[in-house]
Amino acid sequence: MQIRPYRRGEEALLRAIFHSSVHGLASRDYTGEQLRAWAPEEYDAALWAQRMRANQSWVAELDGQLAAFTDLQPSGYIDMFFVAAPYAGRGIGQALLQHLFGLASERRIAVLRSDVSLTAEPFFTRHGFSVETRNQVAVRGELLANATMRKLLT
Repeated sequence: MQIRPYRRGEEALLRAIFHSSVHGLASRDYTGEQLRAWAPEEYDAALWAQRMRANQSWVAELDGQLAAFTDLQPSGYIDMFFVAAPYAGRGIGQALLQHLFGLASERRIAVLRSDVSLTAEPFFTRHGFSVETRNQVAVRGELLANATMRKLLT
């Protein structure tokens, strides 16, 4: 597996990972209506590409295929962290998170934060994050539960 910066032109692939992760993994914690609001089939490709460039995303590539992506903001906020459903449970998320821990150390970031889904909460808990707040977020007319989690880095 290789972890590397996302490359311009890979935006549609990252969108496919996002969609696969939401619809393929989160269905046990969210309704179909919530999943469709969170990751609809139709989306603004230009806006998505702009977000990927702004987030300075990192990707995990396995056997020539993009399997996951994440980012780390200067504030220590992880905006997006998604593993495509077929690659779940194979250590890819753990490797990406370890990569973020290394980046945070290099950048002297002391605290990591993320708003994580109910589905992702156990993963982040296993890696030392704790819940700060529980949230109900309105997305395209649907309320989605999530948690703001943080990890102090030493």
